[in-house]
Amino acid sequence: MIDPKDIDWNNLDFSYIKTPYRFISRWKDGKWDQGELTEDNMLVMSEASTALHYGQQCFEGLKAYRRKDGKVQLFRPDENAKRMIKSCNKLLMPEFPIERFIDACKQVVKANEEYVGPYGSGATLYLRPLMIGVGDNIGVKPAPEYIFTVFCTPVGPYFKGGVTPVNFMISEYDRAAPHGTGANKVGGNYAASLAPHEEASKLGYADCIYLDPETHTKIEEVGSANFFGITEDKTFVTPNSPSILRSITRISLVEIAKKYLDLKVEERDVYVDKLDEFIEAGACGTAAVITPIGGICYKGQLHVFHSETEVGPIVKKLFDTLSGIQFGDIDAPEGWIFEV
Repeated sequence: MIDPKDIDWNNLDFSYIKTPYRFISRWKDGKWDQGELTEDNMLVMSEASTALHYGQQCFEGLKAYRRKDGKVQLFRPDENAKRMIKSCNKLLMPEFPIERFIDACKQVVKANEEYVGPYGSGATLYLRPLMIGVGDNIGVKPAPEYIFTVFCTPVGPYFKGGVTPVNFMISEYDRAAPHGTGANKVGGNYAASLAPHEEASKLGYADCIYLDPETHTKIEEVGSANFFGITEDKTFVTPNSPSILRSITRISLVEIAKKYLDLKVEERDVYVDKLDEFIEAGACGTAAVITPIGGICYKGQLHVFHSETEVGPIVKKLFDTLSGIQFGDIDAPEGWIFEV
């Protein structure tokens, strides 16, 4: 475990660093225990746990931000709690209550506050809430016990040297089946993305873009992020599909586009053969906030949006506004910020 005084806050990457405390609670006999903070970063479970054999697990990702006044805040943790409940319902896991979820996150941040990066460094404290099915169970059925935990790690900004456009390629792989777990944040979705991502990386792309599995004509996910595009008439467009993960960043950008940038917003089908309707494009998620998309390769042709080297003006405004809200420099809509 590294001392926070020895961290080079301006040069952190996005990787795991052990911090002193994490929260853990166990579900048994139909109820959650009180939960506690612990210094042990190892989880002990039965070899017959459903999380290991049948993928009965889900997780979340959110960040704590240091404001200019030195205080620390969380960005919309209630939405993460709601999304985890949705994932739990899909996998027949017990719900962890919203207020307890938020409280657990706050406890972890308070206990590890020295690991929240200083204001202006771009560093944040990344939180990973996680639920897994455990206990002795060899049959394909819900687990008899569950573990809910929240750990954290200090991370640097996803971008080094500023927000820079990157290129993506259309994948022939399917990320999730229709009516499956695509809209849930479960490990199986990410396991299915490892090979396509590796293939895209070897070809020189940042990641791959998945089309809808039924028709392979509509954009759904960009790697592990959501897609959005800006049209000539200044409309913010993002795909609408029951297989897309409901990104907290995306739903926030929808509101920011409307209320801060005065853009029109459309949540609708985005056809891969109609990319020329967009003058700018991006991928959004908790880790990167916004990744500007320089171009998308489809059927051997690279379609470039604004530029492969420069960020478009609207994507830049979206990034600056969202980041400003998260770090406390711009007033947020009511209910978005939770002070720790």
